[in-house]
Amino acid sequence: MPTALITGATAGIGAAFARRLAKDGLDLVLVARDGGRLDESADVLGKQYGVGVETLVADLATDEGIAAVEARLGDAGKPVDLLVNNAGFGLKDPFLVVPLADELAMVKLHIEAVLRLTTAALPGMRERGRGYVINVASVAAFVPRGTYGASKAWVVQFSQSVSRDLTGTGVRVLALCPGFTHTEFHQRAQVDMKDVGGWMWLDADRVVDDAMRDLARGRTVSIPSGRYKALVAAARKAPLEALAGLSSRAGRRLDRR
Repeated sequence: MPTALITGATAGIGAAFARRLAKDGLDLVLVARDGGRLDESADVLGKQYGVGVETLVADLATDEGIAAVEARLGDAGKPVDLLVNNAGFGLKDPFLVVPLADELAMVKLHIEAVLRLTTAALPGMRERGRGYVINVASVAAFVPRGTYGASKAWVVQFSQSVSRDLTGTGVRVLALCPGFTHTEFHQRAQVDMKDVGGWMWLDADRVVDDAMRDLARGRTVSIPSGRYKALVAAARKAPLEALAGLSSRAGRRLDRR
């Protein structure tokens, strides 16, 4: 039975990946900080879909947490066929207002953890001649918007580069770049999203469906929904100064997935 490991697996896009992959018949390794929620999710998914579900409590903003997941990914006796690097968080306030420790934790989680876990997963996948990595980024990767946008831009560039290096190996890497998505993300960041129009919101299950379809097609970047594809295309053509000004006025609302 193929196995998928998902970080940030108990809520939002991570939970949607868990549901979709369990429905597809994959065994799961769920990673998150909250052991209680992990156990609850594992129980529900196992009973509903009849798959094996393993849990791993780990804080990926710490060396200890990253090392624990690296060890699981490197276990040749229990290979992981699909890695979903989904764990992430947002910051409510602008740069220089946010404590430096919080900015560094974001870099640790969004960049170092993604780098190290991808590195841990790929050797076994290459040896087996098959495997998949989905790195969850954001449409914020395409606009100048603080540490969040910069870290997600790194995820996109890293994923595309690694995918190119893996050509012909049977292993694929995809950067998923959703826009505003109905999850707990904004509540946890204590961000008021009432001014964001309803047309801008995506459903987490739809985001995952789009990602899985793009992965099957061999794409390296997935931007769910036509409206966000159009917005990203426009952002790529806009002058940097104008884009930076728009991003600044929108504030950190753009720093969310």
